[in-house]
Amino acid sequence: MKPLVIRSALDAIATVPYLLGFHPSRSLVVIGFEGPDGTCAVRVDLPSPNAARVSAMLAGNGFRRALLLAYGTADEAAAATGAMRDALAATHIEVAEAIRIADGRWWSLTCTDACCPPEGTPYDIDGSVLAAEAVFAGHVALPDRSELTGSVRPLEGAARRSMREATRRAERRLLDRARDGTTSIQYQSRMVEEGLGLLPRLLSRARAGSPPTDDEVARLGLLLTELRVRDEAWVRIDEDSPAPDIAFWRDIVRRVEDPYAAAPASLLAFAAYAAGDGGLANIAVERALEVDPAYSMAVILREVMAVGIPPTRARMRMTPEDLAAAYQEGPHRQAG
Repeated sequence: MKPLVIRSALDAIATVPYLLGFHPSRSLVVIGFEGPDGTCAVRVDLPSPNAARVSAMLAGNGFRRALLLAYGTADEAAAATGAMRDALAATHIEVAEAIRIADGRWWSLTCTDACCPPEGTPYDIDGSVLAAEAVFAGHVALPDRSELTGSVRPLEGAARRSMREATRRAERRLLDRARDGTTSIQYQSRMVEEGLGLLPRLLSRARAGSPPTDDEVARLGLLLTELRVRDEAWVRIDEDSPAPDIAFWRDIVRRVEDPYAAAPASLLAFAAYAAGDGGLANIAVERALEVDPAYSMAVILREVMAVGIPPTRARMRMTPEDLAAAYQEGPHRQAG
């Protein structure tokens, strides 16, 4: 999404669901702006917003102003925004406005005269230009956080049974290879070589509208257990236009069997973070750590997001050729 220019309460209300990936409830959303890296949206649960952590994160990343949007009861909203305003003031961040949103209406919590009707101001985000721009850019606002979580959960039913069989075939194939007298070094080298050949083909086909088959997904899941293959996938994410990568890795993470989900979930998280979709990035990291609590890429991404490092500062800035050089590989090992 291009940098936001929020000119009104309606703009802010309309934009938040697309920044988060879902329509929030019982939440306080803090939008930091006038900083070196565009706009940052942080969502915390009500009634305890952990104001000190949020204010320190925004101040540490150079934001000078903030907008608060509280989704909850009048008492919860007043208490949470009051605590957040005090914490932000302590770090010299000006609060431009604080708003409560509920039941299709909004109230200013900074208004000290008759500027807002006591019954609130009705709104309709369908008429917002910023919401239209978000949709045009491919952003989605799901009904709630549970829907977003469900968007990275494993497929079930016939699709799951088919993937389970495909995974067994892929595992048997690799087991047979391990039994044919191949040394451990040769085995790993062949895994990497196969992964570096398969990955770009699948990415190219998917971007042309042809998703991978179950057998290809199963093979990829196994091959991504090799960090060299995982890193190749990482540097191939288009950080300037990551929407196709988000679609690809979301599909993969939903289809692979659980033991192989950490790598594609982490890759999905990075692609989402590059797109500024912090909601999906967090959900994907949670999925990765659910299956492997120590998975290094997911742990790193969780820390990056926890301290609020903007996506522009978290870029890989590495090409497949750079990666091959880092691994000290010759031209025969570089995938096209």
